[in-house]
Amino acid sequence: MPEQPWRNPQPAPQLDEVRRRVPVQAYVAGIFRTWWPSLLWAVLIFLLSTDEFSAEHTGGFFYSIFHWLIPTLTTAQFEPIHYFIRKTAHFTEYFVFCVLLFRGARGSRTGWRWTWALAALSMAAGYSALDEIHQAFVASRTASARDSLLDSEGAFVASVVLFLWYRWRGSGVARSGTAEAPASD
Repeated sequence: MPEQPWRNPQPAPQLDEVRRRVPVQAYVAGIFRTWWPSLLWAVLIFLLSTDEFSAEHTGGFFYSIFHWLIPTLTTAQFEPIHYFIRKTAHFTEYFVFCVLLFRGARGSRTGWRWTWALAALSMAAGYSALDEIHQAFVASRTASARDSLLDSEGAFVASVVLFLWYRWRGSGVARSGTAEAPASD
């Protein structure tokens, strides 16, 4: 057989050998530990998509707070404020959701990788589409592609912020190419 320097001389480990190295309990516990915050946040997003958090119900709550702060505020003046609050909530909840999904995709590893960010962004965008479909079946809610896009924008901004955060900290943003050789005197 001709020499093939690119081949690994060691054979792939057998399944029993892998099972001895990583017990199933440790693997399942690790997955649960990294993904439970994003799962809880997904449940919160689902609950916020119900009738109790529709514009008709949240308007009265926020109006009473703003009317207490600004007694001369009329309902006509409050409508744009309420609209802004609701749209900011869309953006913010998916910003946080994407950060938590990134945490889950990263697992116990450190740093930032494109694959983790894209996985988190894809899951957040997919969940936002499902959330709008869910709202189509709630009587007091309406499904909106614009809201789904706003949710996805929040997730995208979270990915960019995570990238900048890890780049600023200098803790392992994946770079293309080779590593620099250490300087020699």
